[in-house]
Amino acid sequence: MKFIPYLFIFFGVFSACSQKNEPVKVQLADTIWKQKLSPEAYYVLREKGTEKPYSGKFLFHKENGYYTCAGCGNRLFESNAKFDSHCGWPSFDEQISASSIRTQTDRSLGMVRTEITCANCGGHLGHLFDDGPTETGKRYCVNSLSLQFEPMNESHLDTLILGGGCFWCIESVFDEVKGVKEATSGYAGGEADQVSYEEVCSGKTKFIEVVSVVFDSTQISTLELLKIFFTIHDPTTLNCQGADVGYQYKSAIFYKNDSQKKLAVACIQKLTHDQVFDRPIVTELFPFDHLVPAEEYHQDYFEKNPNNAYCKAVIQPKRDKFEKSFKELKK
Repeated sequence: MKFIPYLFIFFGVFSACSQKNEPVKVQLADTIWKQKLSPEAYYVLREKGTEKPYSGKFLFHKENGYYTCAGCGNRLFESNAKFDSHCGWPSFDEQISASSIRTQTDRSLGMVRTEITCANCGGHLGHLFDDGPTETGKRYCVNSLSLQFEPMNESHLDTLILGGGCFWCIESVFDEVKGVKEATSGYAGGEADQVSYEEVCSGKTKFIEVVSVVFDSTQISTLELLKIFFTIHDPTTLNCQGADVGYQYKSAIFYKNDSQKKLAVACIQKLTHDQVFDRPIVTELFPFDHLVPAEEYHQDYFEKNPNNAYCKAVIQPKRDKFEKSFKELKK
């Protein structure tokens, strides 16, 4: 199969260039910064100051949206990365992208710490510590005065329903994709309002294992999601993926509108015309009707069972392929 090398030509190369040694994009004279910022914000952002603990307006803030740099508006963190660290300052376990924040060694006050600054304007944000309680192990300790908040615009959210074999695999990969808010395993294509995993596995229900991918269209496009989809599964095998055989493992896209349908058709036609795969693409397109969520034990299966033999042998290689091919699209 010659698919992976070709995809980078067909869809374009999305490179996330490190800004580590590049100058910041927003460079203003100090007099302009003083006019633009309040004295308190100037002290923190431009003079590397620190606000008093438990004084910041974002310490207990819980709205859905994005935390941006108060100096330039650069998006820094998503609200779902925020947690209560009981340290007195807003804390986050992950930055919004690898290129949003810079780190550098801070040797002030007789300590050696990791300072974090806005990659866009160089404004001081706070410090990064390796004592976070989540799986990232990180705690971005940030001054509220360094931040502004951009509420989530629900109109930016869209959903793509994808079937590419076992939903454990597809869900696990899309959970790692930048801009994806939620990936839910479920069943689509059948008529019943409820169905069980055992019934779907019989192959007689017309239900297909799918993943509902809810994403922010301002951060990632439907085209990029389809690019990932066609990379992490084999769209040339009918009703099977590897050793998973049955109608429920069909390669399928359930489109919610004409725009999604046309884009999916165009992708398949382009890949077919250019003979990206050695065999015909058998991915089927269906109008989306309804989703029956899979049982709770199927949700986040890889995260719950990382040492499971199937997870190691089948899911992990797909995650590795995604990370290698789409490093810039990883959360």
